[in-house]
Amino acid sequence: MTRALVLGASGGIGAALVARLQAQGAEVTALSRSRDGLDLTRADTVAGHAARLEGQVFDLIVNTTGALVIDGHGPEKSMDAVDPQAMAAQFALNAIGPALAFRHFAPLLARDRWAVMASLSARVGSIGDNDLGGWVSYRAAKAAQNQIIRTAAIEYRRRNRHAILVALHPGTVETPLTAKYAARYPTITPDRSAEALLAVIAGLTPEDTGSFWDWKGARVPW
Repeated sequence: MTRALVLGASGGIGAALVARLQAQGAEVTALSRSRDGLDLTRADTVAGHAARLEGQVFDLIVNTTGALVIDGHGPEKSMDAVDPQAMAAQFALNAIGPALAFRHFAPLLARDRWAVMASLSARVGSIGDNDLGGWVSYRAAKAAQNQIIRTAAIEYRRRNRHAILVALHPGTVETPLTAKYAARYPTITPDRSAEALLAVIAGLTPEDTGSFWDWKGARVPW
C-alpha cells in the first residue's frame, strides 16, 4: 500500500489529492494550517510536525501550500508597484516555506524503493517562459522555490538514490487563489488537476529528480 503525506491538505488541490489518493487505496496523512497548525512560514510548526512523524516512511509527499494574494496584496502589474513587505511575504510562504518542507519532510521518504516529494510551483515562476512581465513578487518567489527544489534534489540524490524531488505546475485551477485572476485563462477543477498530477508523478523515475513538470506531463523550462 502506498503511504502518502499531503501538506496543505485543506486547500482545493490538497483536498482533491487526498481524496484521489484514498480512492486509489493509499494510506494518507493529511496536514494543513487550518486543521493541524502546520504553517510553512513558521519553522517551529514545520519541525514539530516532522518530528511527530519520525519513524514513519512515505512513498509520496506533496506540498500543496502557497498563495497568490497575501494580506490583501495581489500580483503587481509592473515593477513600479513592487512593495518590499509584500514581496517578503511572498518569499516567506512560496519559497522559504517549501525549503523548510523539504528540509524536514524529505528525510521521511522511503530509501529502499521509488519515492517522490513534489511541491506545487507555477509556470509563471519559469524564467525561460516569461514573455509578459508583471507579477514580480509571485514570479520571483516561485522561481526561488524552483531553485530550492533543484538544489535539494542534487543533495538528496547523494543521500537517497531512490528519491525523486520535483516541482509541479498544477494548471490554472478553479480555487479561491485564482478566482480573481483566472477569467482570461482556461481553468480546470481541483479534481482534474489532482488526477493529472498523480499521473505525472506515477511516470517519474530517479533520472527525473530536480525537474519541473506541468499537469499535462510536459517539462517546464526553468
